[in-house]
Amino acid sequence: MPQQPRAWQRMLSGRRLDLLDPTPVDIEIADIAHGLAFVARWNGQTEGDYPYSVAEHSLLVEALFRRLQPKAPAKWQLAALLHDAPEYVIGDMISPVKAAVGPDYGLLDDRLTAAIHIRFGLPAAIPVSVKKQIKRADKISAWFEATQIAGFSEAEANKFFGRPPEDLKADLQITPRPPVDVRAAFTARHGELMEACHG
Repeated sequence: MPQQPRAWQRMLSGRRLDLLDPTPVDIEIADIAHGLAFVARWNGQTEGDYPYSVAEHSLLVEALFRRLQPKAPAKWQLAALLHDAPEYVIGDMISPVKAAVGPDYGLLDDRLTAAIHIRFGLPAAIPVSVKKQIKRADKISAWFEATQIAGFSEAEANKFFGRPPEDLKADLQITPRPPVDVRAAFTARHGELMEACHG
């Protein structure tokens, strides 16, 4: 009988995360922060001396979400911070690759997202209205990343991501940082939001 291929990953915390059947007890913020700080967005095709990581992107999305939704409760700010958390194990695939992989990528992402949400006290599936608000912040962040560090013209970025509100453009400057710094910033923001949610 052929042996089933391994579908789990050993995390630095010592946890063994089953990618096909993830459970909340096997998820640790230290693993997420570390993994996301070392996963490059834009397939690494960004300017600067350091890759622009998914952790850095997640911090930006959460900050934009707060600007767009200043009355949003801390739990939805936390959901914004964790919106790409599954990428700590499955990596950041650019949209064309996701399309080529097909629906299985989405199912894997959904399972991991549900386990991560439950681990940190969020509903497995967040309300559609909140998900749309986070997606809007995500698209705005992609516009800034595209034009500031990924070599897109504003016209190209407008076509793919939509033009962001003018009031957001004045003071937002992206500068990729060393992974260790981003990991610490992500962990700290997660701690603040957990305290606000459950403290």
